[in-house]
Amino acid sequence: MDNATKQRLFFGFLSNVISKFATSLIQLIQVPVFLHFWSVPLYGEWMIVTAIPTYLSLSNMGFGNVAGNEMTMMAARGDREGALRVFQSCWWLIAIACSTVMLLFGIALYFFPVAHYLKLHEIGPVDSKWVIFYLGCSVLLSQLEALLQSAYRCVARYAYGSFMKSMFSLAAFGIMLIPVCLGGGARVTALVLALANAFFTLVLCIMVRRDLPWIRYGWSHASFAEIRRLAPPAFAFMAFPMGNALNLQGTLMAVGYALGPTAVVIFGTARTVSRVALQMMSMVNNTFWPELSSAFGTNNIPLLRSLHRRSCQMALIISLGIVAIMMTVGPWFLTHWTGGHVPPSRPILNILLLVVVVYTLWSTSSTLVAAINRHQKLAANYLFATSITVVLTYFLAKHYGLFAAAASLVVSELVMNINVLPESLRLTEDTLPAFVASMLHYPPSLRPSALLARFRNNEPQLES
Repeated sequence: MDNATKQRLFFGFLSNVISKFATSLIQLIQVPVFLHFWSVPLYGEWMIVTAIPTYLSLSNMGFGNVAGNEMTMMAARGDREGALRVFQSCWWLIAIACSTVMLLFGIALYFFPVAHYLKLHEIGPVDSKWVIFYLGCSVLLSQLEALLQSAYRCVARYAYGSFMKSMFSLAAFGIMLIPVCLGGGARVTALVLALANAFFTLVLCIMVRRDLPWIRYGWSHASFAEIRRLAPPAFAFMAFPMGNALNLQGTLMAVGYALGPTAVVIFGTARTVSRVALQMMSMVNNTFWPELSSAFGTNNIPLLRSLHRRSCQMALIISLGIVAIMMTVGPWFLTHWTGGHVPPSRPILNILLLVVVVYTLWSTSSTLVAAINRHQKLAANYLFATSITVVLTYFLAKHYGLFAAAASLVVSELVMNINVLPESLRLTEDTLPAFVASMLHYPPSLRPSALLARFRNNEPQLES
């Protein structure tokens, strides 16, 4: 792994940290600001209506992710003509699909009594439809933004594209707060947010055209054959959010049906605390993703193997560290977080933390398979494993209680490890003994003394 790759990984991880920070900042700020200027019932209804448009994010049918992978692999081989063909083909497909979805969504909203079925009182019947429509437009625009970010990703500027997206999200959020602070209602707030997102999408379009002159908007390179070729892996990507929904909401519903709402609260809060490590792992996966695509595109198997090993090693270190912390302070945090209303169960929390550790290895290893568009079998196995887990959770909870319900979650993670690791090792031409040994080996360049020496050597250059 050369210094340029290490530098891209460092800045990629840093941009992911900034992205998570921006998301957390938005969540932390919006609650007190909205509650200060709006009533509690109005903000509660705002949260309800804003949840509906998020389901429109499936409208790109996975083509945004697949296009990013394909463009990165092609650009790494020097095939910019092919990358442009993928970009234009997927641009028009996503634009047409999103426009069609928005038209049908608008017609459905016109005839469907949203306020009545959602039991809205603070947001009127007409305003509720417009709020959902405006927010739906924002969600659909984000599908094009993902493709625009892929343009930066395919030329090894993933960190820059991710950073700009975070800044645009913060800016759009800040603009949205203006009507809230001025006494505006839900409808005008949603409109301002939609206009802000539209503006920043246009800015991103201009930036991509300026920074990457070979990326051109139009249809001269678009190809229906290209869309047909990318369709299988694109549709396969849609299985992951479905599997996640089964893994999260499905198992909660199974516990609820088997043991009642009190057990759901105990199980759900403990699981939320246990999944803190997954946020850090997602940053690791997103950081290594473009580098894995690029290495596979150039058939650089040694680099691909090194990237796979280091990403899994980094994810394991982070997850084990956070799990150790949560085993120590988790019960205390649960008690204070819930105000003492939910009794913490250390055994349940420990079981769920074990699930996180088992999840870590296959999740990070699967990034390789997903980054090169070889994830169709993986997606099917994930959907199957999570479906079986929901059924197993219900029966174990009903007959053996909450501890058994928590333990049932390990099943899907073990199934995925059995399926994912052999495929990743085959692609990287690695062996299981060598891979396991690499998890315990740290390159000299990553030792604390070497990192400190490197920092000291670069310090005069940074000052100059």
